[in-house]
Amino acid sequence: MTDQQHLLFELGTEELPPKSLYKLSQALLENISNGLTESELEFTNSHAYATPRRLAVLIENLSTAQPDKRIEKRGPAVQAAFTDDGSPSKAAAGFAKSCGVTVEQLGRLKTDKGEWLSYTQDVKGQPTQSLLPDIINKSLALLPIAKRMRWGAGETEFVRPVHWAVLLFGNEVIAAEILGVLAGTKTRGHRFHAPHHITLNHPEEYLHTLNEQGKVIVDFEQRKNIIREAAQNAAENVNGIAHIEEELLEEIAALNEWPVPITGNFAEKFLKLPDECLITTMQINQKYFPVKSQQGKLLPHFITFANIESSNPVSIQQGNERVITPRLADAEFFWNQDRKQPLAARINKLSKIVFQNKLGTLAEKTDRVTRLAEYIAKQLDADIALAKRAAQLAKTDLLTEMVGEFPSLQGIMGRYYAIEDNEPEEVAYALEEQYFPKQSGGPIPPSQTGKILSIAEKMDTLTGIFSAGLIPTGDKDPYALRRATLGILRIIIEGELPLNIIDLLDESLTLFSHKFDLNATHKLVKDFIYERLRHYNLEQGYTADEIAAVMAVLPEQPLDFQERLKAVKAFRKLPEAESLASANKRIRNILKKADTEINKSIGILVEKQELQLLASARDTEEDIKPLLAQHDYQAALARLAKLRDDVDAFFDHVLVMCEDPQLRAKRLGLLTMVSGLFLQIADISKLQS
Repeated sequence: MTDQQHLLFELGTEELPPKSLYKLSQALLENISNGLTESELEFTNSHAYATPRRLAVLIENLSTAQPDKRIEKRGPAVQAAFTDDGSPSKAAAGFAKSCGVTVEQLGRLKTDKGEWLSYTQDVKGQPTQSLLPDIINKSLALLPIAKRMRWGAGETEFVRPVHWAVLLFGNEVIAAEILGVLAGTKTRGHRFHAPHHITLNHPEEYLHTLNEQGKVIVDFEQRKNIIREAAQNAAENVNGIAHIEEELLEEIAALNEWPVPITGNFAEKFLKLPDECLITTMQINQKYFPVKSQQGKLLPHFITFANIESSNPVSIQQGNERVITPRLADAEFFWNQDRKQPLAARINKLSKIVFQNKLGTLAEKTDRVTRLAEYIAKQLDADIALAKRAAQLAKTDLLTEMVGEFPSLQGIMGRYYAIEDNEPEEVAYALEEQYFPKQSGGPIPPSQTGKILSIAEKMDTLTGIFSAGLIPTGDKDPYALRRATLGILRIIIEGELPLNIIDLLDESLTLFSHKFDLNATHKLVKDFIYERLRHYNLEQGYTADEIAAVMAVLPEQPLDFQERLKAVKAFRKLPEAESLASANKRIRNILKKADTEINKSIGILVEKQELQLLASARDTEEDIKPLLAQHDYQAALARLAKLRDDVDAFFDHVLVMCEDPQLRAKRLGLLTMVSGLFLQIADISKLQS
């Protein structure tokens, strides 16, 4: 056997959950790789493979044994290791016992600092074969499986029943028991095309053997690419383009070991329905790829995939067409039924749906959001009537048949039904935009009314859930408050809205009628918002100390916070920045430790350097007033940077904590003034060199 061999592990199961297959596959690869690394086993490459019936990992050039190593331990100093009569002390005896030897067997370690008892042991590395079973089993136990199941009469648990396992190291089988089955060399092919056992002789032949003999494409990414290309080719045959969303593509790859495209058709009359209704029906219910024209209009075709090469593909096509027709007919029925009454007629029915026990019904939430939207619209000098109307209709589409069947269409159907009801276009689009941004990095609402409604809706949920005592902890955030808060901040910042987040928080909290600690809730929500703002800016590329500098003065407008942050980032690139940051640290420390009452009027000073600093500070104060009024913080900090020479001269020649208490108070007042000039923008003492 050479010093390196390829390793193959495959676990054969019943059909694995398609939505978690890829995640399980990647987690298994990571767990095994980590286990090998922790065991000091080197390898060059690793690959994860997954199909509906198997999880597999291939490790290339894995060491056949751990490296030999020498263990060296230093014990007590020799002078403390023996008593006056030369017998071992308790320290020496304890050290020897911990090493598994006698004191006489210990060595001596001499250095220029003294001499110590020592122990040296050469440890031979264990063979990889003996370590792998434990690494594999621990890796499987650590997989992110929400609910494990048992099967048969055994006690073994896994996400699905296990039927076989392969554990090959080079051309040798490691006969380990894995999840109740004995590992060997036999895998299985496609359930229908190649149901017989297939013998694997070498790990590197795994992909080729299963492909050729088993009609199984084990590489998940390869299957995805095959499905994507086949779907597009099939769509081209009907003069269209396959509408492929990554989530569905991944799910279809997780459902097929040998994907074969099938093109189906449906009646053109269904194209009168909103595209989203048809697409959602095809994707969610049937796992079909819809087909669109070059212009993006939905066509009466779909692409599905069979996990088999059928001798009669037309039969599969017809079967799928028979299934999709009643699905689309249901969507047509919902569309027609929902339009029999306007959205406004559903407003009163919101009182029958509980939003949250302490926070009341959706009708009560709608009332709060309407009032909050009106408040925001006034702050922005926006159209109050549009904002209120959008808020009143915001949750009415939840009572429609279509959204009841397809919850993912909330907001979208609100837009369609509002347009059918001849509501103002901006109101209609705001009903969908209230859920923007829908995912991390997704677009914010484009319309002003949409921005207002989205902020109001999210702020009501945030403050309400906090007031009910349901605060997110760790990774538990059932009401998605982190996402909602980030959405509020992104809309305000990226939408350039001059909103005061603290005033908005106060206004929202006053709208609740249940009993709660107002001050405590205010503080908790405020801290939560600013923590999200910190995370947002870290992702934007700002450094922790830049954010801390602005956070120290806690601007109440998120948009203003960003302007200050940009200015701080620009300031730190100036040649004066490091010196002034250091000087501000020094000023803050002096003021913190001062036991003298600070004379803010400053009064008469003595030394020319302090007189010069006072004059420069006053001139600077006047210069930056209009800049601060315009929120031109970058120019203001650039002007403040010119104080560096005078600040440096002051500290070089003036003793702040002099014996004269009156003069000391005046000098402290001068430093307070200088520090205050910077603190109108940020605390630059937080910047690290």
